[in-house]
Amino acid sequence: MWNSFIELAALSMGVIPVLVGLFTVALAVIIERLWFFHRVLSQGAAIERDLKRTSYRDLDGMRAIAGRFGTALQAGLVTTALASKADGAESAERHIDETILDVVPKMDRNLWVLDTAVTLGPLLGLLGTIFGMMKTFNVLGGEGLGAGVSAVTGGIGEALVATGVGLFIAIVGLIFLNYFNKRVRLGVQQMELIKLTVVNRLHGNGIA
Repeated sequence: MWNSFIELAALSMGVIPVLVGLFTVALAVIIERLWFFHRVLSQGAAIERDLKRTSYRDLDGMRAIAGRFGTALQAGLVTTALASKADGAESAERHIDETILDVVPKMDRNLWVLDTAVTLGPLLGLLGTIFGMMKTFNVLGGEGLGAGVSAVTGGIGEALVATGVGLFIAIVGLIFLNYFNKRVRLGVQQMELIKLTVVNRLHGNGIA
């Protein structure tokens, strides 16, 4: 199998190893982001649930929530709301919005790698196939039609592997890119709901 990989790498002028490296990097991003969003959205859901169970103007209860979820991205929203409580509801919302804008890039981090893989994978695959086809037809031109037909047909099949690998990377990358973009939107929506909930609990009149 290793020998076949070496042959394909040579036929594609080194494009196949580049594609393998691109897929490895994309796979690492996918695994990291899967764990990240599972953890962040679960913590956000727990914060949202605990806030809704908190009584109006219960500062100690909200401080306990901020302390219990101190490592969560969304905990900063509660901390910011508590710190700006004396400034009024509108000011608290502006401060929380600032915190949200500071947090969102952390949710979007490294997704550009998948976007690049989706675009670059098929292009590199096509480039590798072109290199492979050029080498294959050089065999036909050097050895003559009778000696080179089997080499040409086999070489074309090998050259197309690069295109197949590139398309595979693009398909996998596109699926997870769309999934993570949905997770980002869900995370932002979750933070907006936490913002409204904590502001209502701090500045509301207790009517439910």
